[in-house]
Amino acid sequence: MSIVEVQELRKQYDPPKGVLAVDGVSFDIAQGEIFSLLGPNGAGKSTTISMLSCLLHPSGGDALVDGHSVVTDSQAVKEAIGVVPQDIALYPDMSARENLVFWGKMYGLAGGELQTRVDEVLELITLVDRQKDRLEKFSGGMKRRVNIGVALLHKPRVLYLDEPTVGIDPQSRRSILDGILALRDQGMTILYTTHYMAEAQELSDRIGIVDHGAMIAVGTNDELVKIVGEEAHVDLRVDHYLDGMVERWAQVLGVTKAMIDEDHAVLLVQDANEVLPRLFEAAAAAGSRITEVNVTEPNLEMVFLHLTGRALRE
Repeated sequence: MSIVEVQELRKQYDPPKGVLAVDGVSFDIAQGEIFSLLGPNGAGKSTTISMLSCLLHPSGGDALVDGHSVVTDSQAVKEAIGVVPQDIALYPDMSARENLVFWGKMYGLAGGELQTRVDEVLELITLVDRQKDRLEKFSGGMKRRVNIGVALLHKPRVLYLDEPTVGIDPQSRRSILDGILALRDQGMTILYTTHYMAEAQELSDRIGIVDHGAMIAVGTNDELVKIVGEEAHVDLRVDHYLDGMVERWAQVLGVTKAMIDEDHAVLLVQDANEVLPRLFEAAAAAGSRITEVNVTEPNLEMVFLHLTGRALRE
């Protein structure tokens, strides 16, 4: 059963000629699953979250969250969701506990119920030992965990997390990802946005790939990878003549796509074992030399490359 149903959601700034940030996006999220929106910066992920949070009014379409329309019943939607924005929305001169108490009161909690819920959230975000420390002493990752805790105070039906691991160290990222998986295991429904392919692969029950405001593919990781079949992803560096080599490699038997990504070539090939010798032969015939080769089995990066013709930059 779907707890979130997004129906042709659209957002254009300054119509009719302004930027079309979200272009008819549709997807659904089942109760208790993690659904990730994966795409590069500027793909429309945050704008979609803002509309689903009732912070932006859609230019078209609608979405139902826990049965309530973001267009006509925004207050009920806001009561059903918890939102973790990209930017830290906390008071640095207050302690972790004081921040949680403050925001709990904003949600309408009070008295013993508020204190109990703050205790529970501090356990969830594993900051009980640091609860009396001021936020200004916290690392970026710890602040992110408090930010997540604020969104959990009122026990939302659905949790939105918009790029929650941007700009933090690997250890803090690991802690946040583990916490998100634990929330899912407790039955929380999560909408997660990221431009990190590895995060989407690890966390998600299903993934929606977005680019230029449009949803270009939806499915499980395995379903999405099947889009490119058994093709392998080959990165190549040469000593010179890169542009010319990509043109030549595009004609090699077994190469399905060839492009330049900054200072190296990116190829999709049907069988790396068969195609690699042909690539070396083509380079030698052109007077060029391959200096580095990396072969990757099918993954979401390749799906994005296959669908858009360019790499998903992290």
